Amino acid sequence: MAVPRPRAPRLIRPVREPATVPPPLAGPWSPADTRLDRADLLPLPTGGRGPEDVVVDPAGRVVSGDEDGRLWWWPVDAPAGTHPTLLAETGGRPLGIEVDPVDGGLLVCDAYRGLLRVDPAGTVHELSGTAPPVHLANNAAVARDGTVFFTDSSDRFPLAHWKRDLLEHRPNGRVLAYDRGTGRTVVVTEGLYFPNGLALTPDELALMLVETATHRLLRVELPGGRATVLADLPAYPDNLSAVGDGTYWIALPSPRVPVAERLLPHPRVRRLVALLPDAVQPQPRRYGLVALVDDAGRVLRTLHGPDGAYPMVTGVRQHGRRLWLGSLTATGVARIDLD
Repeated sequence: MAVPRPRAPRLIRPVREPATVPPPLAGPWSPADTRLDRADLLPLPTGGRGPEDVVVDPAGRVVSGDEDGRLWWWPVDAPAGTHPTLLAETGGRPLGIEVDPVDGGLLVCDAYRGLLRVDPAGTVHELSGTAPPVHLANNAAVARDGTVFFTDSSDRFPLAHWKRDLLEHRPNGRVLAYDRGTGRTVVVTEGLYFPNGLALTPDELALMLVETATHRLLRVELPGGRATVLADLPAYPDNLSAVGDGTYWIALPSPRVPVAERLLPHPRVRRLVALLPDAVQPQPRRYGLVALVDDAGRVLRTLHGPDGAYPMVTGVRQHGRRLWLGSLTATGVARIDLD
């Protein structure tokens, strides 16, 4: 049964911010490697859309969700064009997906149900509940002791109205931690601008975190939650995943949009823009982009898709020498070879 979708506030409460100028895709961001435009596609069933994140579980299954609340899986060695098998239905909207180290099941951030656990048989269990209220669970990272850190991207706007949160440009988001021993969910840090992807460092003394609204990469110390900005990115980041060697892949669904950044000093104009039909609001560019960074935020490698053949890349996961990609708008998951 589908979970009711909450309504968004009609009016945003924008604040005046200095205008910013998007940096060019140059230097380490130069589009020298355009293999994202040649990715293999593994489609969702007919009508399926929006496999936002992707993960490979211990059974060798590639798992992703769709906008109708279903979780699907493909064999990791499936040929391009292979259709998936249904794993579970959350009734909400699955976003970030991580492997549960306890039993090889899945931990799922559902935009409308909070943090979920899907056991290997496909049964769905609700974890985070409503204490504190979880508004927009987005992406997670799991510690070796089973603690689940996850982003709550906005306490004002549901997923369907994420653009309003970016236009408002207030720190409406936070990072939470779910303790499996006590069943409690606590705040790690707050005052973040649409926090999205996050991953634990190998020593688990910090989280690597990206903010979509401010296009920043941050390091959040554990415990304490003190955040340090590592990099200002030339594109809007989404999910983030650890490779395991102290490096991290970031999915970047669109280069920054100049008109959106020119509107920052004009809160009244932004309030009006938020009331316009979506089709005439500033739009993300159709451009594929992922980046590999180290723990200091240095860019080690970028992969591009200038033609947008696989658009709005929101999820990225390395498995062996392949990358698996998810998208907020595509009709399937994508796969590329790194070599």
